[in-house]
Amino acid sequence: MRDILHFSHANGFPVSTYRKLFALLEDDFEIRAVDRYGHDPKFPVTREWPHLVDELLASLERNYREPVWLVGHSLGGFLSLMAALQRPQWVRGVVMLDSPVIAGWRAALLKAGQRFGLDERPGPAAVTRRRRTHWPDAEAVWQHFRAKPVFAAWDEEVLRDYAMHGTEPTGNDAERRLRFEREIEYRIYRTLPTSLGSRVARGAPVPVGFVAGTRSREVRQCGLGATRKLVGERLRFIEGGHLYPMERPGQTATLIGELIDAMRTDLPAARNGSTVIA
Repeated sequence: MRDILHFSHANGFPVSTYRKLFALLEDDFEIRAVDRYGHDPKFPVTREWPHLVDELLASLERNYREPVWLVGHSLGGFLSLMAALQRPQWVRGVVMLDSPVIAGWRAALLKAGQRFGLDERPGPAAVTRRRRTHWPDAEAVWQHFRAKPVFAAWDEEVLRDYAMHGTEPTGNDAERRLRFEREIEYRIYRTLPTSLGSRVARGAPVPVGFVAGTRSREVRQCGLGATRKLVGERLRFIEGGHLYPMERPGQTATLIGELIDAMRTDLPAARNGSTVIA
């Protein structure tokens, strides 16, 4: 019987973008996920993302009877860790994909920037506000993203998935629009959690692993000090930027499997599948 792996996506990328990664993990795991965080009005985007964490926890409570593995990319890695802090009895372990914990002076600087609106300019939030949202057809979507430098390193099959499944028909002939609403993506960027570093300063109640992109701007900006302290020897590196799961889905799948195998040996029997979620 395969373990359940509950995956949480990065900001702006609906979970179907990761179809190829999931296919590479399906021999060992049953993959489940929340499709798009922040789009259910019951779970709005607010500072520190408490309702997005609630959205993940609600999915766990609704769908599972035993603890599961949580794996998340960027936004999804943070949500997975925060969910584990709230309900550790529901979680076997967490793998964070390029979700570096923001702590110390960096967290204080980000908090001040959020308060005074200074955090928008140096990060992706400003780009998000100008993001194109509509195209005449699916081929135009593909050509648009294919021409952008940030997508140049993507696996072609993954980019095809994003062009097709990251957009949806508008009902106006063949026209398509982004499925992840631009304003929601923007609000998520503007409300990054600044308290997480202090919450995990003494560790986490479940084992946590981390995979960092060697060229990730996010890792470079946040540093890995707090993350190293949290994960210990369960730290891995992969060639690529912040979006390496889209660039190297095969290597990403391999590292996820290796980290989960390593974490299995650290688990008490109660969290290795016998505890009932209630």
